[in-house]
Amino acid sequence: MLLLAKEYVPFDYWPIFIQFGLAMAFVIATMIATHLLGPKRNSEIKDETWECGIEPVGDARTPISVKYFLIAILFVLFDVEVIFLYPWAVNFKALGWFGFFEMLLFMALLLFGFYYIIKRDVLKWE
Repeated sequence: MLLLAKEYVPFDYWPIFIQFGLAMAFVIATMIATHLLGPKRNSEIKDETWECGIEPVGDARTPISVKYFLIAILFVLFDVEVIFLYPWAVNFKALGWFGFFEMLLFMALLLFGFYYIIKRDVLKWE
């Protein structure tokens, strides 16, 4: 017996669109309600810039070390690469040996990049 795949029509996606619309309506209604019903007490002290209880001093445009941004970018890079491990682990048996060797290559490249970063002293903070 030949099983044919069901042809999807746009009508099949209406429940998803309705749920998305209801979620957006709830968010918008909640934001409007809190804006209209919430207290409105403005004062000079309340409107002042506040950062962890410390009085603001100096200019906000002070230079920040490039090392900070480099470490942040490296964190995002390695964090995103680790995300690729989850689908591989879920489909480990289905991928077989080919998938295993692909992941070994991926991990080797990842470790080579990490080794390069360590040797260049990128993570040393001064």
